Amino acid sequence: MSRKSSARAPSQRQLRVGEQVRAALTDVLQRGEVRDPVLEDAIVSVLEVRMSPDMKVATAYVTPLGENDHGAIVEALNRNVRFIRGRVTPALKQMRSVPSLRFRDDTSFENFRHIDELLRSPEVAQDLDEAGEDE
Repeated sequence: MSRKSSARAPSQRQLRVGEQVRAALTDVLQRGEVRDPVLEDAIVSVLEVRMSPDMKVATAYVTPLGENDHGAIVEALNRNVRFIRGRVTPALKQMRSVPSLRFRDDTSFENFRHIDELLRSPEVAQDLDEAGEDE
C-alpha cells in the first residue's frame, strides 16, 4: 500500500528534469526572444524550477533583477507561456512530453533579507550578548 504525501521531497528525476527546464528557460530569456513590452528591458533570473510528480507541470521561480514591480514581469511571462514553451521544446526533446510552464515570483531573497534584519535587531543582539555572558 503506497502512501501519498504532499510534503514528499522531490525525486532525483524531478530535480534533474527541473534543472534541464531551468537551463532551457534561462537560454530563451537571455536571448530576448519573448516580444513583450514589459519584458523588453527586464533581466529575469530563473532560480529554480520545480517539477510536479507526474512531470507534466514545471513551476519556474523567477526574480526580475533591478525591477520593483515583480508582479508585472511574472504576469507577462505567464501571458507568453505558450510562446516560451514552444521555444524551450527543442532543448527538451528527450522528454516524452514538454511540461506545461507556470511562472511564480521567487520571494526567497526577500525572506533572507527579513531574517537578516531580525538577527541584526537590537533585541536579538542583546539576547545573544546575554547568552554569551552565561557561558
